[in-house]
Amino acid sequence: MSSSVQRKRIRKSPEARRAEIVDTAAAVALAEGLECLTLRRIAEELAVRPGLISHYFPSVEDLVAEAFGTAAGAELEVLLPAGTAGPAGPEGDVPTPAERLARFFAHTSGEAYDAISRLWINARHLSRYRPLLRDRVAEQEAAWRGRLEDVLREGVACGEFRTEDPYVTAIQILVVLDGLGAHANTEDRGRPEAVTRMAVTTAERELGLPRGALTGDAAADA
Repeated sequence: MSSSVQRKRIRKSPEARRAEIVDTAAAVALAEGLECLTLRRIAEELAVRPGLISHYFPSVEDLVAEAFGTAAGAELEVLLPAGTAGPAGPEGDVPTPAERLARFFAHTSGEAYDAISRLWINARHLSRYRPLLRDRVAEQEAAWRGRLEDVLREGVACGEFRTEDPYVTAIQILVVLDGLGAHANTEDRGRPEAVTRMAVTTAERELGLPRGALTGDAAADA
């Protein structure tokens, strides 16, 4: 049999191709920063011609904004899945607002969260000069704040949390997380526990919860 028989190349739909480009750009942005995104770079990653990338994203600014929005949005779905109840547990039980918030903090601690923190810092800096990215940053900020505020309001409604203004409390928590992200971006030494749990401490204080309520060690501290 002749070895010159060529493989049949599968043509992807425009939607699938665009999603592939965006996902690849988001991965590069998370690993290396938004400044590293160019149409040529993504073309090389996908082994296609740069013209194919520019067909979907005529301007690199469009691609940068889309990549950030995709990465930030995907992380939000991991931290606080959409829906008033969140994903069911292994036995089908519906998590309470406190359990959802505890899960949120469990996923925003440590090196696994540092990459998205650095991306937020990167995007906020570049958004000063890039209108499309600035709009996408504002959109994601509203989405993260809104999703967290919804959980806090649910907790207040069912008596788990006590706060006069869930909106303000949500902002306080996110501001502390942003600060921790900035610290992780410049400090490579181990962070003291009192520092790493600052966001949790803020949440527990502002929501009228005992220390350790959102980390599972409330009984030990009692």
